[in-house]
Amino acid sequence: MNATTITVPQADPGAGYRAQKDAIDAAVARALSSGWYILGKEGEAFEAEFAAWLGLPRAVGCANGTDALALALRGLGIGEGATVATVSHTAVATVAAIEMVGATPLLLDIDPDTYTMDPDELAAVLEDPPPGLPPIRAVIAVHLYGQPCDLEPMLLAAGARGAAVIEDCSQAHGARLGGRVVGTMGDVACFSLYPTKNLGALGDGGVLATGDAALADRIGAIRQYGWKERYISAEVGVNSRLDEVQAAILRVKLTALDAGNARRRTIAAAYDEALSGSSLAPPARRADAEHVFHQYVLRVPDRAAVMARLRAEGIATAIHYPQPVHLQPAYRGRTPMGPAGCAETARAASEVMSLPLYPELSDAQVGRVCEALRRL
Repeated sequence: MNATTITVPQADPGAGYRAQKDAIDAAVARALSSGWYILGKEGEAFEAEFAAWLGLPRAVGCANGTDALALALRGLGIGEGATVATVSHTAVATVAAIEMVGATPLLLDIDPDTYTMDPDELAAVLEDPPPGLPPIRAVIAVHLYGQPCDLEPMLLAAGARGAAVIEDCSQAHGARLGGRVVGTMGDVACFSLYPTKNLGALGDGGVLATGDAALADRIGAIRQYGWKERYISAEVGVNSRLDEVQAAILRVKLTALDAGNARRRTIAAAYDEALSGSSLAPPARRADAEHVFHQYVLRVPDRAAVMARLRAEGIATAIHYPQPVHLQPAYRGRTPMGPAGCAETARAASEVMSLPLYPELSDAQVGRVCEALRRL
């Protein structure tokens, strides 16, 4: 085998399409033949089906996951003159959305085992905010890699200070915490539907969910220019709509989400076993949580060498994420941080590595990764 030939991709959204090709093609044809392509019956049906799957009364589709976060903030009335606490170890979309609405991001550190927000630092900054910042009016709690964050103390700390909690579930569709599905515990939940997500469109897409009907109505209006009646803006809004073709595709893919998550856990268990006795530890799991393994992330001190060895065996890996937000050129030196200075975040960014993990990996491909892990 040519050492540069990748036979086990780290991600393969095309495989998700091929696994449901006939149903997806039929759904696309149905949407195209309808003659209605924006905010129609497919979008309405997807919103209802996604809300029912999640166990909440309302869901609102939008153009992408970044917009979902920004719409949540707008719906809660949070913008200029407010601070929003979140983490630096996340996709930059989380922080970009905060700045999109004119609010100030406050970046907090992570628990080094689970890579999610340190609830103690959150409690500390809510109790004693860094000087010179606007009031902290919201927290975006990121469920990362498929692992729920330690949400209960965050909800308590935020509630005591009157701060809203937005769950960023973009990497955790179907994860559970204390038996409850993530996205059902905060004020509003936001999901990216990017093609590589556990529930992914074949293009961009996003969705919000909430138990607050009035908030859902407001977000639904804001996503289309603030219209409550056509062409009349009741408030300032934006244009962020999930198109009918993507909604039709997502309706099909939603039917396979639970089975896909189960397959992800099976693959993760195989990797766990392969790493037993290795110097590399499997990803930590919260005792009260059900992980859905959007990514299977290892901490590897000699990361470059390990990635090269796996690549030589035809196995692709990735880094999620190579540079925390606070160290990226667009944010370095201007974005406030909590008292920990994101030290654990910077350390994690220098060591994390993601193995191949998606439901369509064959048993043979999983076996090849496991054999390679045993040789590390």
